[in-house]
Amino acid sequence: MRLQKYLAHAGVASRRAAEEIVRAGRVTIDGRTVTDPARDVPDDGTADVLVDGRPVTPVAETVVFAVNKPAGVVSTASDTHGRPTVVGLVPAGKRRLYPVGRLDAETTGLILLTDDGALADLLTHPRYEVPKTYVASVRGGRVGDVALRALREGVELDDGPTLPAEVEQPEPGELRITLREGRKRQVRRMCRAVGHPVVTLRRVRLGPLELGRLREGQWRALDPREVAALRDAARRP
Repeated sequence: MRLQKYLAHAGVASRRAAEEIVRAGRVTIDGRTVTDPARDVPDDGTADVLVDGRPVTPVAETVVFAVNKPAGVVSTASDTHGRPTVVGLVPAGKRRLYPVGRLDAETTGLILLTDDGALADLLTHPRYEVPKTYVASVRGGRVGDVALRALREGVELDDGPTLPAEVEQPEPGELRITLREGRKRQVRRMCRAVGHPVVTLRRVRLGPLELGRLREGQWRALDPREVAALRDAARRP
């Protein structure tokens, strides 16, 4: 692992700040001053790394958690109004976890938490168009063909037309919608625009990752293969 990344993972500073610390000659490895932030350091704790003479304890590689967010929980790391946050559902320890994207407070379902900023950017940046699937229960009973076609081809919203979406109606009044963009409250706004306001909304899939049997309020750590699949989904043209 590169030294600047090692220091960042250990909570010394951000990667950019860690690079400056190294270049300033404040870091020693096995008793020798190192000024190259790209210097390789074993991440198993076998190297004696000091910053300003104080030992640095390595932290394991970045983690990704899948969480089934309940209603009433906000998708932020903290909340000024004292509401429960999705980060509070996971025992993070010393890690600083951040939600990957957001679900509004009323929406339930799959959201990811990670300390890997690069992965979060891959999964949320519009240019990667990572698909996200929602199940919506809507008012008005069966959604007619005209409304379904509008949802599939693009709905005109106040911030412009939506991209084409994949829309199925497994049963009357229930829609399974897959988007490749992530505007604020987009599914709710789309359904309202075609005359079928959302009653309940749940995200069930993000890229290749499915919510599965995870119950509301529960979480699990993703394994390396699942994380790799998420990266591949974001990089796919």
